[in-house]
Amino acid sequence: MSQRGFYQPEDGWVGDVIPYEEDGVLHLFYLHDTRRVPKEGMPWHRITTENLVDFVEVGSAIGSGGPEAADFNIYTGSIVRDEAGVHHAFYTGQNPLHRGADALPLQLVMHATSDDGMATWTRHPELTFGANPGYESADWRDPFVFHDDESGLWRMLITARHADGPTRRRGVIAQCTSTDLTTWRPAEPFWDPRRGVAHECPEVFQWGDWWYLVSSEFSDAFVTRYRMARTLAGPWIAPEHDTLDGRAYYAAKSASLGGRRLFFGWIASREAGSDDGAWQWAGTLSVLEAEQNVDGTLAFHPPHELLDTFGDPQDAFAQNTVISAPDGHAQLVSTHDVPEAFRLTARFDAGTRAREYGVLLRASEDGDEGYILRLEPTRGRLVFDRWPRRSTGDEQWQISGDVPFAIELERPANLTGGAHVLEVIVDGSICVATLDDAVVLSTRVYDRPTGRVGAFVDDGELRIAEFTLRTPQRSLVAPIAPAALVGARP
Repeated sequence: MSQRGFYQPEDGWVGDVIPYEEDGVLHLFYLHDTRRVPKEGMPWHRITTENLVDFVEVGSAIGSGGPEAADFNIYTGSIVRDEAGVHHAFYTGQNPLHRGADALPLQLVMHATSDDGMATWTRHPELTFGANPGYESADWRDPFVFHDDESGLWRMLITARHADGPTRRRGVIAQCTSTDLTTWRPAEPFWDPRRGVAHECPEVFQWGDWWYLVSSEFSDAFVTRYRMARTLAGPWIAPEHDTLDGRAYYAAKSASLGGRRLFFGWIASREAGSDDGAWQWAGTLSVLEAEQNVDGTLAFHPPHELLDTFGDPQDAFAQNTVISAPDGHAQLVSTHDVPEAFRLTARFDAGTRAREYGVLLRASEDGDEGYILRLEPTRGRLVFDRWPRRSTGDEQWQISGDVPFAIELERPANLTGGAHVLEVIVDGSICVATLDDAVVLSTRVYDRPTGRVGAFVDDGELRIAEFTLRTPQRSLVAPIAPAALVGARP
């Protein structure tokens, strides 16, 4: 991985990111996970960026409190600055040796302040508090603090679980309020859908006439979702497509900069660095930008700063090449392997005459093996697939052939009409695909570090209007541009 546009520390992995913007600089606090055994306590580290591509490691921000401390592990929270210019960090403290009333590891909301521009932090243990009555003491985390100008109150959203009810539907975003950032009073739940195990890393923000509530859940899926409302009081509307990305992109939180809304999450690694490995907690930082559609719904794509790190396009296939297979499969494969890092732009026009089509990544010479990004118009989805799939035995039929694709890597998409653009960035094991500058699917590609690219169609005809490759360039990227200069949607 080149680290340009993505970030992973040399000695660990990026967990949940706490973005904070000040004076045009993005301060990205994150949970620094070394995965060492025995565990050594989770700290916050900090990186900064001024162009969304190059990240500067500042180092440890708030360290583990030590093996006996309530904040042995410092989990997700938020940063605010008060009128006096003092920065306040609200975070989760957890120590597996400390148990709550439910006999599970206790989680606490904790507080630290900085009066030297976030260089050092002073803990305030006297301001620590645990779950309010009616909530599980083992789930009281991820405090998100913001000022509600209308009421004049500071509000704190907290990932929590009701103390009773069906186990997998107790998830709730609890709420406390304050006038001074030190004394917090219980309030009615901010969002109580009675669905999901937990709604992690919550945040709210206002954009134009809409409020947005974002959280990450683990239930039937690991995914970051958003809701919309006209007021902070709700009701919170679920848009038709309510996810930012797929299974591999998690715990995304956002910051506003120059009128743009930027999300910072992590692309999960997989055990043993293998395509068949289980998804792991934490991974590599990845940035997505949201665009606001006229109906208030959001579209997502990588920021243009990342795209601009790649050089001039080179045609892999001639423009307006047509491949056709009325009742079968047709493909084109490049004549040479592509670099480890590249940007692929594929502009397709399938009309109404193709059942499936897409691109091959790191494919074999005959296109039989490799990674596949497949557009399925009849099912309205973009999926990630690979071949060969996992073998379950020695017989020819003993493969995962009853699995239609990598199940957790599916994105709903509007594929009406025949013209669509698939933009793919591959960098080491990272793969980020974007459909029509609106739908993102991120994943890992471990087992095939090299190979060719290609295009294919099943049961139809496909016109390849463009199929170009760009390789990384070393020139510096300009500072972050405001929304008006990067084509924000009306």
